[in-house]
Amino acid sequence: MILILLVAGHGTVLETQIKDDDTGLYSHLIGVPKALLPGTGGKKILDFWRQLFTEVYLVTNADKYKHYERWATANDFPVENVVNDGSTTLDDQLGAVADLQLAIKSRKLKDDIMVIAGDMLCADQNFDVAQVIRFFRSKPGELVIYYGLEESEKSSSRGIVEVCPETHRITRFLEKPLEGLTASRLASVVFYCIQKDTLSYMSDFLNLQPEVTDRTFGQFWEWLINEKQLDVFGMKLPTGFQLIGQVGLSDYTKWLTHYSTKKQDNSAKPITCRSYARVGLMGNPSDGFNGKTIAMTISNFWAEVTLVESQTLVLVPHPLNDPTEFGSLQDLFCISRKEGYLGGLRLLQATCKKFYQFCSKQGIALTKQNFTLKYDTNIPRQVGLAGSSAIVSATLKCLMKFYNITDNDLPKPIRANFILNVETDELFITAGLQDRVVQVYEGLIYMDFSKMLMEENGYGNYVSMDITELPLFWLAYLSDPSDSGRIHSNIRQRWLSGEPMVIEAMRSFAELTDQARVAIQDRDWNCLAQLMDQNFELRRTVYTDDCLGPGNLKMVQLARQFGSAVKLPGSGGAVVGLCLDQVKLVEMRQAFQEAGCVFCVISPYFPSDSAVQGQH
Repeated sequence: MILILLVAGHGTVLETQIKDDDTGLYSHLIGVPKALLPGTGGKKILDFWRQLFTEVYLVTNADKYKHYERWATANDFPVENVVNDGSTTLDDQLGAVADLQLAIKSRKLKDDIMVIAGDMLCADQNFDVAQVIRFFRSKPGELVIYYGLEESEKSSSRGIVEVCPETHRITRFLEKPLEGLTASRLASVVFYCIQKDTLSYMSDFLNLQPEVTDRTFGQFWEWLINEKQLDVFGMKLPTGFQLIGQVGLSDYTKWLTHYSTKKQDNSAKPITCRSYARVGLMGNPSDGFNGKTIAMTISNFWAEVTLVESQTLVLVPHPLNDPTEFGSLQDLFCISRKEGYLGGLRLLQATCKKFYQFCSKQGIALTKQNFTLKYDTNIPRQVGLAGSSAIVSATLKCLMKFYNITDNDLPKPIRANFILNVETDELFITAGLQDRVVQVYEGLIYMDFSKMLMEENGYGNYVSMDITELPLFWLAYLSDPSDSGRIHSNIRQRWLSGEPMVIEAMRSFAELTDQARVAIQDRDWNCLAQLMDQNFELRRTVYTDDCLGPGNLKMVQLARQFGSAVKLPGSGGAVVGLCLDQVKLVEMRQAFQEAGCVFCVISPYFPSDSAVQGQH
């Protein structure tokens, strides 16, 4: 691919103010073309763009040609690749589109091209251009780069694009629209990829625009997208841009300081994110079978991931969960028997791999930065409290912050799907959506995974419930559990084959969930306790005692001796209960501890706005 840098603009406000500045701070910049002014980090703006490609052309004007000729000889750049458009003032300029056509025709270029404004100041000059080219090659059309406007930027100062989130096709292009014409805050910049077969459209456009002031790229894309209906796609860069040719000296220094400060603030500053364990209060395990569930995040246990920028990409093994040294062969045997062979490092790696894959497919170009990831967790292993998905969820939060990926780029329902796909597609972990949804939304969440919703939207209906005035739930888990994934048994095969008993059970789980939702809303805790018991008995009927295992059954029987409602919060190894008699709750705690189980009263975790119900 050929890169053409447009640097033919005639200095107006910025050049004049540099010349007239009486502080003396900018006297060394008098007469310097905008593209050769210092950019982020002190590097010339042009130097950054030029280093990315092997075949580069510049289009400049007669007034500044000598500056670029000198720059070319000093930087081992072929002088013949500097195209002079012959203009000396604004009055005889050709216009941006005509300048591009001049370069293509005069140098007989016959390949796809990338067009970039050479005086474009970029907030972060580390993004991966190779990723942009790969995305362009994957689409049957042109590519326009866009970014999310900063809060201080007005849409009326930019070309605004409206992008289809599924296809990434630009459905409408508005050049500096008046306020109210569009809700989009996605701004196009002079950063395009154009197929060689589309270059002929420039002649048609120029014939329609005799006035130089109308020969802008904004108007070209408006015509090509809105009128000619050509396929033009958009790709988002998670960073900001500023054409310094459009600003004065104060704005130039402000943007330069803003971008440099932003880079310094982000550099080597650790990002730490947590995701919390969850308990399934009702309906599980029907989340994997088009059912309904209610689950809650708890602050008793969490996974924490820390990301810090580094020279190379490093995944740090956890000293306890990813052991590489053992006290003896017997020590290795005991740890392996109890905790298995798979720690959290694979979760970090799989999340990073899937994240890059997702952003590439979604048209989000990531900055070319490396980082070090490490994790810690106190979620008990193999007891069905969503420990694996908590690590994935926390890792994803860190990656989104590091690369400035917003909720619009990766909405919460899609984020839950992403986390599930990391585990099921990459690591072949048996799992359903419930855990990932509740860890993304946080709080007390009602989830409907009906077939119709899943097929139409790709996700279910997720509703945050009022978590205030909840009764005390308790949690107990085995100190030496088996692999919680085994409890899923052959239910999926039976469900897929349409076995009536399994199909009916999943419908019943959904009905129990709807009843539990009403009970919680009505603060009817006796009803909720009865429904929890029914949930367990239904699960026991379908999965059988052999599948549930003696450890789980023993904990259920123990809880019932004290009149407590009890069920499995996940896939096995733990039980969650509701005991409305506080005296018996204390006695039950002691009984569980004497039986060798770990017992605790649950502390719900919820974001500050979770008390307000809302549909997503």
